[in-house]
Amino acid sequence: MDHAKHEHHHHSESHEVHAASHTHAGHDRHAGHSVAMFRDKFWLTFALSIPVVIWSREVQYWLGYHAPSFPGSSLIPPVLGSVIFFYGGLVFLRGAAGELADRKPGMMTLISLAIIVAFCTSLAATLGFFKVEVWWELASLITIMVLGHWLEMRAIAQASGALDALAALLPDTAERVTSAGTEAVPLSALHAGDIILVRPGGRVPVDGTVDEGSADADESMITGESKTVTKHPGDAVIAGTIISGGSLRVRSTAVGNETALSGIMRLVAAAQASGSRSQALADRAAALLFYVAIAAGAVTFAYWWLAGDSEAALIRAATVLIIACPHALGLAIPLVIAISTSVGARRGLLVKDRLALERARNLDIVIFDKTGTLTLGAHAVSDAAAVAGISEQELLAHAAAAEASSEHPIAKAIVKEAKRRGAPALTATNFEAFPGRGAKALIDGKPVLIGGPRLLAEAAVKLTPEIETLTQTWASDGKTVLYTLADGHLLGALSLEDQIRPESKETVSDLHRLGIRVAMITGDARPVAASVARRIGIDEIAAEVLPADKAAAVRKFQQGGKRVAMVGDGVNDAPALATADVGIAIGAGTDVAIESAGIVLVRSDPRDVVGAIALSRATYQKMIQNLVWATAYNLVAIPVAGGLFVHWGLTLPMSVGAVAMSLSTIIVATNAQLLRRLEKPSSSRE
Repeated sequence: MDHAKHEHHHHSESHEVHAASHTHAGHDRHAGHSVAMFRDKFWLTFALSIPVVIWSREVQYWLGYHAPSFPGSSLIPPVLGSVIFFYGGLVFLRGAAGELADRKPGMMTLISLAIIVAFCTSLAATLGFFKVEVWWELASLITIMVLGHWLEMRAIAQASGALDALAALLPDTAERVTSAGTEAVPLSALHAGDIILVRPGGRVPVDGTVDEGSADADESMITGESKTVTKHPGDAVIAGTIISGGSLRVRSTAVGNETALSGIMRLVAAAQASGSRSQALADRAAALLFYVAIAAGAVTFAYWWLAGDSEAALIRAATVLIIACPHALGLAIPLVIAISTSVGARRGLLVKDRLALERARNLDIVIFDKTGTLTLGAHAVSDAAAVAGISEQELLAHAAAAEASSEHPIAKAIVKEAKRRGAPALTATNFEAFPGRGAKALIDGKPVLIGGPRLLAEAAVKLTPEIETLTQTWASDGKTVLYTLADGHLLGALSLEDQIRPESKETVSDLHRLGIRVAMITGDARPVAASVARRIGIDEIAAEVLPADKAAAVRKFQQGGKRVAMVGDGVNDAPALATADVGIAIGAGTDVAIESAGIVLVRSDPRDVVGAIALSRATYQKMIQNLVWATAYNLVAIPVAGGLFVHWGLTLPMSVGAVAMSLSTIIVATNAQLLRRLEKPSSSRE
């Protein structure tokens, strides 16, 4: 790891550890477990379970076969069953210990209860204290539960790399200016007061002020401002922003830990750490079943013990406790999650946090970041106005020729518009760029200038009343206004703006149809925000929001218990994405935003937000159906297993209960597969 990264990791290490412990909100039971560990555990327990089932007396009796007999063959189920219990079951026992320590029994406690009872019962039977042994039941129970957890872990394998991605925004080394020239040094070697050279296209390594030079800085990553900001001596620059159209010498004021980028990293870590600890659905059902099972087991045992049948008391209480742990419940949710994750992926939705998907079904407000989410984050010419006697074609031809040699995004937008309108191609020579002011070139021997109001003032050119009125309207709408002068005379003016994505309007109306309000957060000025909001039908706007305040703005929307989703793509959105109930990142955005979101839209199409909500609602519906199936079977089976209907000749031996349980598992698995039908409608839109 290089020094720069090391420095950055070092200072965020404590936050990272703190954040990582909560990244899987409500999933502390998986702490320290990896997907690969569960996968290996599943295949090994599955392999060990096969001989246990084959040599089980009950299974042989039901299926009417005789397993090969050899010295010690009768020990296969108890020996392998014990190995499975300690190898596969230990994860659940540890999880149960954690849940009980938190006084929050859930799935782990319920599974542990069943496997401990099955193990003790079977061991007692093997040692001759008891008639019924269920080694095969213990083995299959642990195998299915490990499978459920493997599927679940795979579906929610959530990267907690937001902090690493932020650190990667800084260059690895910086060019420090010395008396002998420049030297490349690692970031950790920089101090406040050093002068650093930033070349065109380079990233600023520190927060500081410009000492020498002029250039345009793309600060959209940090501030959300869609326009590039021109930097002159004395102006402040931010670490992580990109410089174009010139080089700067920057005197550093903050390095390492003190930079704004580090502040954002701390905000992300804090928001991740305070992430909702709401329990998953299956855990809530499991907690309920745990109490039901304990109560039913105790009542069963007490009743048969008092009736004078101590063996029936033990067998029936054990049966109740084993049956209470539903295989189906262990698979009900993970299967739905695994399938909805793959359905989502085919629709361009990467679900990184299953709780985010669960919460998306009942959102009140969806907040969009403007730049790069509702808009394309790229400028385009929106209007052109030429003075009397000059055509718009002529104005565009001169502007495009003067900008033809420039690499600036605005220059490229003008050249593109001139081509689109079929303006005649003129040849320019002697191109000269004035960073932050404009450009100059010779066309047909006449000097042609193009630039903003400052250039106009310097050239002392007066505007015609019509053009003045128009340009004032453009400016109040937050558009960038450029003037073109030829030989000291005004040819006309152009306005440019960040283009609204064609899909944005449809997204907003679809969300309104789902009964969800739409808001917009932006670092842009209020006129720009208001003009975008008006055109696409947004309900509320928060404009001129500084990066550090985005998370606070999201909290403001959450007041009164409102459930809020945040959709964004920039570094400055990362804390807000982590703060929202559901963080949705637009895929073309930065790695950081993607890392701190629960759902990622691969296609950068805001309409997919609507798809995510639809998937969430369908997934939740399937979860509820599966929970009803999984638990209804239990609520019927428990009283029967307890011997409630024994006087009517209705009993439920452990073995029959286990078979019925397998059937309920098959029903749940089949029902989960029906989610795949959701894929059909989306295929029409690519």
